[in-house]
Amino acid sequence: MQLEELIAKVSRLPEFRQQEVLDFVTFLEQRYGHAEPAEAEQLDWSEQQFRAMSIEQAMRDDENEPDLYSEEDLMEKWQ
Repeated sequence: MQLEELIAKVSRLPEFRQQEVLDFVTFLEQRYGHAEPAEAEQLDWSEQQFRAMSIEQAMRDDENEPDLYSEEDLMEKWQ
């Protein structure tokens, strides 16, 4: 994929998705460095580091999601 094609595709995304792409590129830079893929050394991540990153990515923009349920929807409340 050419850089121009990538820029065009990313520019068509909503701003919050563009930020997600930028975050992913930053993640790749941190993981593999700035070297070309053939020269990059894969960094060893601990299981805890990988889980933390995975949870962070999964929960991204969660506060922007609409609330689907309210307390009235609960059948039982736990104290």
